[in-house]
Amino acid sequence: MVETSNLIEPGCQISLFFSLALSDGKLIDSNFDGKPASFRLGDGNMLPGFEEVLLGHSAGSQIEVLLEPEQAFGAVNPKNLQKFPIAKFETLLQDELLPTEVGSVVSFKDAGGFDLPGIVSAIRKASIAVDFNHPLAGKQILFKASIVAVLPPNVDTVEIKL
Repeated sequence: MVETSNLIEPGCQISLFFSLALSDGKLIDSNFDGKPASFRLGDGNMLPGFEEVLLGHSAGSQIEVLLEPEQAFGAVNPKNLQKFPIAKFETLLQDELLPTEVGSVVSFKDAGGFDLPGIVSAIRKASIAVDFNHPLAGKQILFKASIVAVLPPNVDTVEIKL
């Protein structure tokens, strides 16, 4: 029989309810009204700063912590703020159905052909500024979690016999 109240360590399978909110309490994401999320610690499904907070906890643990930007979605990187000639955006700016304006998300292709979204942060006479930082970069994040189950790294499933 496998005990599911093991302490969380790298490689553990974890099921949890969680929420993410800004420091002012504005909710960003939550699954508390749905099904618990399940993932293996270290599989890349959760940011390292959030995983670090889970270490050492067990099933039944309640967690509430305010994470600094570097522990969450990162600090704002000034190199991710780019300016482009306004002429490259003329068609988008003149689109009557979906005009590009401050706050609009625009997508570019990177060197590998992958979409690289950015948020228009300023529109000037000769240029347009696009911010490629994560929208939550530079923000403190209130992370709450309720740990439902923890399986050790060497266990994939648990059979429950009634």
